[in-house]
Amino acid sequence: MPETTGITEPTEITEPAGVAETTGTAAYRSTARTVPTRSRERASYDRELVHGILDEAYLCHLGFVRDGAPVVLPTLYARVGERLYVHGSTGSRPLRMTAGTEPDAGLAVCLTVTHVDGLVLARSAFHHSVNYRSVVVHGTAHQVTDPEERRTALDAIVDQAVPGRSADSRPANARELAATAVIRLDLDEVSAKVRTGGPNDDPEDLALPYWTGVVPVVRGYGAPVPADDLDPSVALPGYLSAR
Repeated sequence: MPETTGITEPTEITEPAGVAETTGTAAYRSTARTVPTRSRERASYDRELVHGILDEAYLCHLGFVRDGAPVVLPTLYARVGERLYVHGSTGSRPLRMTAGTEPDAGLAVCLTVTHVDGLVLARSAFHHSVNYRSVVVHGTAHQVTDPEERRTALDAIVDQAVPGRSADSRPANARELAATAVIRLDLDEVSAKVRTGGPNDDPEDLALPYWTGVVPVVRGYGAPVPADDLDPSVALPGYLSAR
Protein backbone atom coordinates (compact mmCIF):
# COMPACT_ATOMS: atom_id res chain seq x y z
CA MET A 1 0.00 0.00 0.00
CA PRO A 2 2.15 2.91 -1.21
CA GLU A 3 -0.42 5.55 -0.25
CA THR A 4 -0.74 5.79 3.51
CA THR A 5 -1.63 8.39 6.11
CA GLY A 6 -0.68 12.04 6.11
CA ILE A 7 2.32 12.01 8.41
CA THR A 8 4.71 14.58 7.02
CA GLU A 9 8.47 14.23 7.14
CA PRO A 10 11.12 16.91 7.72
CA THR A 11 12.77 18.00 4.50
CA GLU A 12 15.49 20.43 3.55
CA ILE A 13 13.58 21.93 0.63
CA THR A 14 12.20 25.43 0.61
CA GLU A 15 8.66 26.31 -0.38
CA PRO A 16 8.00 24.24 -3.54
CA ALA A 17 6.11 25.37 -6.57
CA GLY A 18 2.47 24.38 -6.41
CA VAL A 19 2.10 24.76 -2.64
CA ALA A 20 0.09 27.87 -1.84
CA GLU A 21 1.57 30.55 0.34
CA THR A 22 -0.33 30.85 3.60
CA THR A 23 -1.05 34.48 4.20
CA GLY A 24 -3.64 36.20 6.35
CA THR A 25 -5.80 34.42 8.88
CA ALA A 26 -7.24 31.77 6.55
CA ALA A 27 -4.19 29.57 6.42
CA TYR A 28 -1.12 28.51 8.36
CA ARG A 29 2.36 29.25 7.09
CA SER A 30 4.02 26.27 5.45
CA THR A 31 7.51 25.31 6.60
CA ALA A 32 10.12 22.76 5.63
CA ARG A 33 8.74 20.41 8.29
CA THR A 34 5.11 20.73 7.20
CA VAL A 35 5.60 20.24 3.46
CA PRO A 36 5.19 16.49 2.74
CA THR A 37 7.77 14.70 0.66
CA ARG A 38 5.06 12.65 -1.11
CA SER A 39 1.68 13.60 -2.57
CA ARG A 40 2.18 17.28 -1.91
CA GLU A 41 -1.04 18.09 -3.74
CA ARG A 42 -2.92 16.56 -0.79
CA ALA A 43 -1.38 18.94 1.74
CA SER A 44 -3.34 21.90 3.03
CA TYR A 45 -2.65 24.72 5.43
CA ASP A 46 -6.23 25.93 5.56
CA ARG A 47 -7.09 26.93 9.11
CA GLU A 48 -10.75 25.88 8.90
CA LEU A 49 -9.84 22.45 7.54
CA VAL A 50 -7.22 21.90 10.26
CA HIS A 51 -9.64 22.93 12.99
CA GLY A 52 -12.36 20.67 11.61
CA ILE A 53 -10.10 17.61 11.60
CA LEU A 54 -8.90 18.33 15.13
CA ASP A 55 -12.37 19.03 16.50
CA GLU A 56 -13.81 15.77 15.18
CA ALA A 57 -11.39 13.62 17.19
CA TYR A 58 -10.23 13.36 20.79
CA LEU A 59 -7.33 10.90 20.56
CA CYS A 60 -3.94 12.05 19.32
CA HIS A 61 -0.45 10.58 19.16
CA LEU A 62 2.29 12.62 20.80
CA GLY A 63 5.84 12.02 19.64
CA PHE A 64 9.05 13.20 21.30
CA VAL A 65 12.64 12.07 21.84
CA ARG A 66 13.80 10.60 25.14
CA ASP A 67 17.41 9.51 25.72
CA GLY A 68 18.05 9.71 21.99
CA ALA A 69 15.18 7.40 21.02
CA PRO A 70 11.76 8.31 19.61
CA VAL A 71 8.69 7.77 21.80
CA VAL A 72 5.07 8.02 20.60
CA LEU A 73 2.19 7.96 23.09
CA PRO A 74 -1.58 7.94 22.49
CA THR A 75 -3.42 10.42 24.67
CA LEU A 76 -6.49 12.64 24.90
CA TYR A 77 -6.43 16.26 23.75
CA ALA A 78 -8.63 19.28 23.09
CA ARG A 79 -8.40 22.36 20.92
CA VAL A 80 -9.10 25.75 22.46
CA GLY A 81 -8.63 28.44 19.84
CA GLU A 82 -5.11 28.23 18.41
CA ARG A 83 -3.83 25.96 21.15
CA LEU A 84 -3.97 22.23 21.86
CA TYR A 85 -4.10 20.85 25.39
CA VAL A 86 -2.88 17.32 26.11
CA HIS A 87 -3.84 15.38 29.21
CA GLY A 88 -1.56 13.24 31.32
CA SER A 89 -0.46 12.16 34.77
CA THR A 90 2.09 14.25 36.65
CA GLY A 91 4.27 11.13 36.65
CA SER A 92 4.08 10.54 32.91
CA ARG A 93 7.23 10.89 30.85
CA PRO A 94 6.32 13.81 28.55
CA LEU A 95 4.69 15.77 31.36
CA ARG A 96 7.87 15.55 33.43
CA MET A 97 10.00 16.48 30.43
CA THR A 98 8.01 19.60 29.54
CA ALA A 99 9.01 21.09 32.86
CA GLY A 100 12.62 20.93 31.70
CA THR A 101 15.69 21.91 33.67
CA GLU A 102 15.17 25.63 33.00
CA PRO A 103 12.04 27.77 33.29
CA ASP A 104 9.84 27.46 30.18
CA ALA A 105 12.33 25.09 28.54
CA GLY A 106 9.51 23.04 27.00
CA LEU A 107 9.72 19.85 25.00
CA ALA A 108 10.02 19.52 21.22
CA VAL A 109 7.10 17.38 20.07
CA CYS A 110 5.18 16.23 17.04
CA LEU A 111 1.45 15.64 17.50
CA THR A 112 -0.72 13.82 14.96
CA VAL A 113 -4.44 13.20 14.52
CA THR A 114 -5.84 10.94 11.78
CA HIS A 115 -9.31 9.95 10.58
CA VAL A 116 -9.67 6.91 8.32
CA ASP A 117 -12.67 7.54 6.05
CA GLY A 118 -12.46 4.61 3.67
CA LEU A 119 -10.58 1.52 2.51
CA VAL A 120 -9.59 1.93 -1.11
CA LEU A 121 -9.47 -1.42 -2.91
CA ALA A 122 -7.72 -1.41 -6.24
CA ARG A 123 -7.34 -4.19 -8.79
CA SER A 124 -3.68 -4.52 -7.86
CA ALA A 125 -2.41 -5.01 -4.34
CA PHE A 126 0.14 -2.26 -4.90
CA HIS A 127 -2.49 0.45 -5.44
CA HIS A 128 -4.63 -0.36 -2.37
CA SER A 129 -4.88 2.69 -0.12
CA VAL A 130 -7.03 4.49 2.43
CA ASN A 131 -8.99 7.70 2.33
CA TYR A 132 -8.00 9.81 5.30
CA ARG A 133 -7.84 13.24 6.88
CA SER A 134 -4.85 14.00 9.05
CA VAL A 135 -3.18 16.86 10.89
CA VAL A 136 0.45 17.09 11.96
CA VAL A 137 1.59 19.71 14.47
CA HIS A 138 5.23 20.49 15.19
CA GLY A 139 6.27 22.70 18.08
CA THR A 140 7.41 23.05 21.66
CA ALA A 141 5.03 21.84 24.37
CA HIS A 142 4.90 23.56 27.75
CA GLN A 143 3.36 22.43 31.00
CA VAL A 144 0.31 24.41 32.08
CA THR A 145 0.88 25.79 35.57
CA ASP A 146 -1.81 28.47 35.83
CA PRO A 147 -4.66 26.89 37.88
CA GLU A 148 -7.46 28.56 35.94
CA GLU A 149 -5.99 27.68 32.56
CA ARG A 150 -5.50 24.10 33.75
CA ARG A 151 -9.14 23.80 34.82
CA THR A 152 -10.27 25.24 31.51
CA ALA A 153 -8.04 22.80 29.65
CA LEU A 154 -9.26 19.78 31.60
CA ASP A 155 -12.90 20.74 31.01
CA ALA A 156 -12.15 21.14 27.31
CA ILE A 157 -10.52 17.70 27.15
CA VAL A 158 -13.59 16.10 28.73
CA ASP A 159 -15.93 17.96 26.37
CA GLN A 160 -13.77 17.11 23.34
CA ALA A 161 -14.64 13.45 23.89
CA VAL A 162 -18.20 13.93 25.17
CA PRO A 163 -19.56 17.43 24.50
CA GLY A 164 -21.45 18.72 27.51
CA ARG A 165 -19.99 16.25 29.99
CA SER A 166 -17.79 18.63 31.97
CA ALA A 167 -20.84 20.55 33.19
CA ASP A 168 -22.58 17.30 34.12
CA SER A 169 -19.93 15.80 36.40
CA ARG A 170 -18.10 16.67 39.62
CA PRO A 171 -15.14 18.97 39.01
CA ALA A 172 -11.71 17.69 39.98
CA ASN A 173 -10.77 18.33 43.59
CA ALA A 174 -7.39 19.55 44.85
CA ARG A 175 -5.97 16.04 45.22
CA GLU A 176 -7.03 15.04 41.73
CA LEU A 177 -5.68 18.25 40.22
CA ALA A 178 -2.35 17.64 41.95
CA ALA A 179 -2.12 14.25 40.24
CA THR A 180 -3.10 15.58 36.82
CA ALA A 181 -0.95 17.58 34.46
CA VAL A 182 -1.66 19.30 31.17
CA ILE A 183 0.67 20.43 28.43
CA ARG A 184 -0.13 22.99 25.78
CA LEU A 185 1.02 23.19 22.18
CA ASP A 186 0.37 26.21 20.00
CA LEU A 187 -1.00 25.71 16.49
CA ASP A 188 1.77 27.46 14.62
CA GLU A 189 3.68 24.91 12.54
CA VAL A 190 0.80 22.75 11.34
CA SER A 191 -0.52 21.09 8.19
CA ALA A 192 -3.37 18.88 7.06
CA LYS A 193 -3.28 16.12 4.48
CA VAL A 194 -6.32 14.56 2.85
CA ARG A 195 -6.96 11.71 0.43
CA THR A 196 -10.38 11.25 -1.15
CA GLY A 197 -11.78 9.36 -4.13
CA GLY A 198 -11.40 5.93 -5.60
CA PRO A 199 -8.52 3.68 -6.56
CA ASN A 200 -5.81 4.71 -9.01
CA ASP A 201 -5.34 1.59 -11.09
CA ASP A 202 -2.84 1.28 -13.91
CA PRO A 203 -4.43 1.34 -17.39
CA GLU A 204 -3.26 -2.20 -18.12
CA ASP A 205 -5.14 -3.46 -15.02
CA LEU A 206 -8.56 -1.99 -15.83
CA ALA A 207 -9.80 -5.16 -17.52
CA LEU A 208 -8.85 -7.46 -14.63
CA PRO A 209 -11.85 -9.27 -13.05
CA TYR A 210 -11.39 -8.02 -9.49
CA TRP A 211 -13.84 -5.94 -7.47
CA THR A 212 -12.59 -2.41 -7.01
CA GLY A 213 -13.93 0.59 -5.13
CA VAL A 214 -14.13 2.16 -1.68
CA VAL A 215 -15.39 0.65 1.57
CA PRO A 216 -16.51 3.62 3.73
CA VAL A 217 -15.33 3.68 7.34
CA VAL A 218 -17.57 5.47 9.84
CA ARG A 219 -17.29 6.03 13.58
CA GLY A 220 -20.27 4.98 15.62
CA TYR A 221 -21.35 4.57 19.22
CA GLY A 222 -23.39 1.81 20.81
CA ALA A 223 -26.15 2.29 23.35
CA PRO A 224 -24.81 3.62 26.68
CA VAL A 225 -24.46 0.92 29.36
CA PRO A 226 -25.24 2.19 32.87
CA ALA A 227 -22.93 1.38 35.78
CA ASP A 228 -24.07 -1.39 38.11
CA ASP A 229 -24.35 1.08 40.99
CA LEU A 230 -26.17 3.83 39.07
CA ASP A 231 -29.30 5.11 40.81
CA PRO A 232 -32.21 4.07 38.53
CA SER A 233 -33.74 7.51 38.99
CA VAL A 234 -30.82 9.15 37.14
CA ALA A 235 -31.90 9.60 33.52
CA LEU A 236 -29.67 9.24 30.50
CA PRO A 237 -28.34 12.72 29.65
CA GLY A 238 -29.49 14.25 26.42
CA TYR A 239 -25.94 14.64 25.13
CA LEU A 240 -25.63 10.82 25.26
CA SER A 241 -29.02 9.90 23.85
CA ALA A 242 -28.32 12.14 20.86
CA ARG A 243 -25.04 10.40 19.95
